Amino acid sequence: MTVAVSVSDLTKRYGSLVAVDHITFEVASGEIFGILGPNGAGKTTTLEIMEGLRRPDAGRVLIDGIDVLTSPREVRSRIGVQLQEAGFFERLSPDETLRLFASYHRRSLPAHLLLERLGLAEKRHARVETLSGGQRQRLSIALALLNDPSIVFLDEPTTGLDPQARRAMWEIIEGIRRDGRTVILTTHYMEEAQRLCDRLAIMDHGRIVAQDSPRALIRAHAREATVVLVLEDGHLDAARLPGVSRVDAQDGEMILHTGNPQQTLHALLDLNRLGVVRYRSLRVEEPTLEDVFLHLTGRRLRE
Repeated sequence: MTVAVSVSDLTKRYGSLVAVDHITFEVASGEIFGILGPNGAGKTTTLEIMEGLRRPDAGRVLIDGIDVLTSPREVRSRIGVQLQEAGFFERLSPDETLRLFASYHRRSLPAHLLLERLGLAEKRHARVETLSGGQRQRLSIALALLNDPSIVFLDEPTTGLDPQARRAMWEIIEGIRRDGRTVILTTHYMEEAQRLCDRLAIMDHGRIVAQDSPRALIRAHAREATVVLVLEDGHLDAARLPGVSRVDAQDGEMILHTGNPQQTLHALLDLNRLGVVRYRSLRVEEPTLEDVFLHLTGRRLRE
């Protein structure tokens, strides 16, 4: 494995608040690496230190083997950065915006190619102030790719987007990786992390509480599946069913947490066959990263 980014014992404090608490991880070349956590977990601060925008109190970051603190100019030539809040000139067009920012780089990709790639060709001469939220996010990604970087940082790239625009952005991010670039992104969307990331680090209160591939994290920390059902009639003492460890209720649904979904499902079907209960709906759901986060932190991501 070729290491694109190496983070060692990184620490950042703001007074008594430890925003980033001695974290260490590596990112391989050509992978999508996610940093997952709720607002305030330290994700953005970590990215800003890695990008050279913020100075750490302790620790070290190497980008392609180059120290961010001692060689910031060399690092900036190798990375592309998409920020949560992009400062666009509202009365410029996307084409003018890219050409302006291209003048700040020693080398840059052609503006018209980036606009086509990001689905903005038809808006190339429109004012930025007229763009939708999704189009502005795509313009921000175009700016991150402008200097043809080997490593791209994306800070919550789909925040505020509707589901359709979010999925379109996922395809763009996967395309960036197919180009051979390394992608590091922060997100607080579990589905996004599970869909996009080869590996990820889960942060909470400034610390990394787990890191691995999504599948490995689920296998290690979320071994229970859930059986979700809605009763048509009858009475069900779900806690007594085989395999069930916990029963929750939400929006009229009964949610059974089970370490043996096959046994639980067979018992439910037997009760239906015997006429004890009837179900309006019944489904089995595999464990997800949401379950991993709940197991590791004791709370759901958005709590």
